[in-house]
Amino acid sequence: MPGPELATITDGALTARINPFGAELWSLTDGAGREYMTSADPAFWSGHAPLLFPIVGAVNGGRYRLDGREYAIAKHGFARTSQFAAELVASDRIRFTLVDSETSRLVYPFAFVLTAEFAVKEATLAMAVTVRNTGDRPMPFSFGFHPAFAWPVPDGGPKTAHRVVFERAEPEPVRRIDQTTATLLPQPEPSPVNGRVLVPDAALFEKDALIWDRLNSRALSFSGESGPSLEIAFPDSPNLGIWQKPGAPFLAIEPWQGFNDPQGFSGDLREKPGIVMLAPGGARRFRMDVTVRSG
Repeated sequence: MPGPELATITDGALTARINPFGAELWSLTDGAGREYMTSADPAFWSGHAPLLFPIVGAVNGGRYRLDGREYAIAKHGFARTSQFAAELVASDRIRFTLVDSETSRLVYPFAFVLTAEFAVKEATLAMAVTVRNTGDRPMPFSFGFHPAFAWPVPDGGPKTAHRVVFERAEPEPVRRIDQTTATLLPQPEPSPVNGRVLVPDAALFEKDALIWDRLNSRALSFSGESGPSLEIAFPDSPNLGIWQKPGAPFLAIEPWQGFNDPQGFSGDLREKPGIVMLAPGGARRFRMDVTVRSG
């Protein structure tokens, strides 16, 4: 069975391929053809880099409350399983849009436009997602990026030699997910970051993702003992998840605005930690830049 038709943008130094279904980045290669994204092996996880909207993570019991009503919504929301329209197409940039519909309003009763832009220039893939409230009442939402990068990085040596280096020291504790309910456990855990350095290891992810709800950095790097490094900037995202399926050949580095429901949360969606309230006619933009530095 043939795969999906991917949109391709390139500047020669970098080539990105994006699936209009979910406006999902599937591939990022350099001029030498080295692949920096997950192989999406279904034995571990078949995703690549979904966009998370209008929630990040899971809501308690798979349902949230709004104005006295309950709505069922899937983990990470519906943008990742929605067909986006290509609005602007050029050799080195592309823009996709998703507009609310009768189907989306059954699970999220708001009018919105979600715009996802991708551009490549000088070894950087620049991604920007803009959320617009086109309705007549304040709109609660969260948003997140979920890219899974190749681990090991091409030509980076063994997985054990890889490091995530944060822009700033990250001494704050991390949060974990209840693996039965997919909600955020109340008790934080000590940070696995030594100063600015995280040594990723499969054992760290046996209890699912590491989640920073109090994050100092807005940038980090991911690299091995040799070869290229990835410099990742996310100036508009105050939260972060780092995740993998133990043993998988990828590391997901996920800038977020928001996170899973706290364990036992039963309040209105507007009261959910990490939720943004967007005024009618308002817009909120989230950037994520990935720069490939030659080793």
